[in-house]
Amino acid sequence: MSFVDTLYGFFLCLLVPLYWHYGRFTPAFNLNTQGNVTTAKVDINDPSESTQKRRQWLLLLASLFFYALLQVYYIPFLLLAALLNYKLAKAMEARSRGCLQPQYSQLSNQEWEEMQRFWNSRATQMLVIGIVLNILILIIFRYLPFLFGIIDDVLNIPLAQFSSNWLRTNLIVPLGISFFTFECIAYLVDVYRGAPASYSFLQFASYKLFFPKLISGPITRFHQFNNQLKESQALTNSLFTEGLWLMACGILKKALIADSLGIFVDLCYGNLERAGSGDLWLAIIGYGLQLYFDFSGYVDMARGSAMLLGFQLPENFNSPYFTTSIAAFWRRWHMTLGDWLRNYLYFPLGGSRKGLMRTCINLFLIMFLAGIWHGAAWGYVIWGVIHGLALVIHRLTEQVSQVFTGFGRWWKSIPGTVCAWMITQFMVFLSWVFFRLPNVQQANLVFSRLFNHRADVQFAHKVYGEALGMGRSDLVWLVLALVMIMTFLYLVKRGLKVQLSSPVKMALVPVCIFMVWILAPGGGLPYIYFDF
Repeated sequence: MSFVDTLYGFFLCLLVPLYWHYGRFTPAFNLNTQGNVTTAKVDINDPSESTQKRRQWLLLLASLFFYALLQVYYIPFLLLAALLNYKLAKAMEARSRGCLQPQYSQLSNQEWEEMQRFWNSRATQMLVIGIVLNILILIIFRYLPFLFGIIDDVLNIPLAQFSSNWLRTNLIVPLGISFFTFECIAYLVDVYRGAPASYSFLQFASYKLFFPKLISGPITRFHQFNNQLKESQALTNSLFTEGLWLMACGILKKALIADSLGIFVDLCYGNLERAGSGDLWLAIIGYGLQLYFDFSGYVDMARGSAMLLGFQLPENFNSPYFTTSIAAFWRRWHMTLGDWLRNYLYFPLGGSRKGLMRTCINLFLIMFLAGIWHGAAWGYVIWGVIHGLALVIHRLTEQVSQVFTGFGRWWKSIPGTVCAWMITQFMVFLSWVFFRLPNVQQANLVFSRLFNHRADVQFAHKVYGEALGMGRSDLVWLVLALVMIMTFLYLVKRGLKVQLSSPVKMALVPVCIFMVWILAPGGGLPYIYFDF
């Protein structure tokens, strides 16, 4: 069951009213003056503990049901991994509880310092164990076949090659495992830094397995989520409207735009030997747009679903293709991943506080790790290296602009801004080739045929005529129209600060759904980020 399935619509139609009415009134038993038992009803807006528990149970069971329709055999593993992280966080929190125990109140200053060092050392050990175990989970499920392949290439060990092939064939990666482990690491680090640990496993599991964000994010911190659960806000008309509107936009982005582009991209990248230079350029642009609409459509559906349950998940995209630098791009593309990389890697490594050279090394390192995080293939590594080098070049350019003020002023002028935008997006879209084709040989074939290479005679007929039912020029005009619409909406939102009212959004929701029903290609494609 994915977000664009009809079954998911029925699932939400049952869950949302049940969630809001399940804990609507909590009976409270009291004794009146005559000694008789009376009952009072607590309203839904009172965040009582019993109401919270009922909703946590409902969220957990709904999330388990959602995941069971995808990979039921991994549910015990996810629960066990969540329990492990929950226990480790509780062990780390014992540092603060241990320091407050009554028997330590009469300690001398030296004894107090020794006791604090002991608890801090124990908390550090728990943190290291937790991070190592979460990384091991990722390595086992996602990188072990790749590592065996490297061993075979370097040492030529037949057993390594056999192990790599067997794992690639038989090992099924749990959906959402990368997002799952990243959230766990963030939670452990937050608790180590002083944030309170979850008071119950039910509370933590309902957050950790929350179905809208479980598979592909957005990466959400426990304490942000839990604070919203405690508030127990009512489902207002504005929240309900915004949730439906986000879901309608998400369906439109995914089913109508991303999947339509994906058909051509799959055909073109699946027939590289027959595609011409023009086809490859069109596929590069098409995949960049497909990836954005596919992933941002997923996030819209996730955020909209969460809103119907009273939760505000963080935004993940903010018009990244209109940025004029690679640094700005990463502040507006996959924003929760960028936030994770900054808070749990970049800043602990020193950030920009230890000189220009160290800053460049840190920038390169975090993007190198981001590439590895996306997949176990050399293409993802190269993609991370390209973005890391781009961030380094951008930082050096900023330093030069501060010394040569005329150079800096030129970048801020209209020609400089246009040039910066073109350079940024040219690099971003070309790097997507390694993202779409992590096999380096296939990616190199694309780059070697970007100029002066003619398509196979039957390629245009098979791809454009039979599969798409249009000519290449027609597809070019459709892509240009899509880019112009994106530009118009961006200018309206950013420049004119125009926002649609709630009645307009509610009126457009059925229009979006009807357009998808009539125009979207049949079958549909899986979400791209399900692989990560």
